[in-house]
Amino acid sequence: MRIDSNIQKLVKVSKEVSIAIEKNLPIVALESTIITHGMPFPDNYGLAIEAERIVRDFGCIPATIAVLKGRINVGLNERDIKFLAEGENFLKLSTSDLSLSLVQGATGSTTVAATLVIADLINISVFATGGIGGAHRGSETNFDISADLKQLANSSVNLICAGPKAILDIPKTIELLETLGVPLITFRSENIPAFWSRDSGLKSPNVAENIMQIVNSYQARSMLGLRAGQLICNPIPRSEEIKQNVIEPLVQSAVVEALERKIGGKELTPFLLAKVLSLTGGQSVTANKGLFINNVKLASKIAKKLASFKNC
Repeated sequence: MRIDSNIQKLVKVSKEVSIAIEKNLPIVALESTIITHGMPFPDNYGLAIEAERIVRDFGCIPATIAVLKGRINVGLNERDIKFLAEGENFLKLSTSDLSLSLVQGATGSTTVAATLVIADLINISVFATGGIGGAHRGSETNFDISADLKQLANSSVNLICAGPKAILDIPKTIELLETLGVPLITFRSENIPAFWSRDSGLKSPNVAENIMQIVNSYQARSMLGLRAGQLICNPIPRSEEIKQNVIEPLVQSAVVEALERKIGGKELTPFLLAKVLSLTGGQSVTANKGLFINNVKLASKIAKKLASFKNC
């Protein structure tokens, strides 16, 4: 599949990724908010480079996505990644402000929602991230719900994550996914993971015991004309998890402080993650790295299997 010439005016795709798209080679999309807003330098840089290396080790092509000087870039080079990792005050671009950022020549990272748009646009069907956004605590009154959910309902992409972020109202997030027709599939886990914790205590609506079931489900959805992507929840490795009974009181404390300081909107998630980082003495960053790398590995396996079917 060749990329449409009109799309190329807005999107710069690296030569490596372009060839992979044309030849139906396995590709794993990677978002860039984890670089600009996920953790401090040099941890963010090291993690992004390690993720790309792991994707290659599995025989796939990494496609890290960001907006650089008013143009969407798919397939960043090491210099671009370091530029984003070292910089400060870069924009955090979701679907609502992506287009204006291009018009204004801005530079910024792409959230899960924006990355879903771009991956789907150029036919990348597998995307690895840390955790998905969703309904924040108190969203029944403040309506603070991430664009990630709606966009996943409109993007035919396999999104691999470690479950909804623990700072969210997870039950409401799960209900919204069901309403939007997005299948939540846990990988070899009877219960839904909660980002830093392997078990949220909530039973999974769908369990995949192997990668073939994920791939076959994705293909079946395509044949049925179901547009929504699949959310694959992959529990954090046991050696790196923070048990829910340990992390939950810290999250609650961070949420209370955010309310007292009237922090909301785009600033809320970075504030909560930074607060939990402080309260855990840095343990949450170690967990972030572990769960993200774990997701990248699973995404690479799914991408490789999916590409083998496309090329049959």
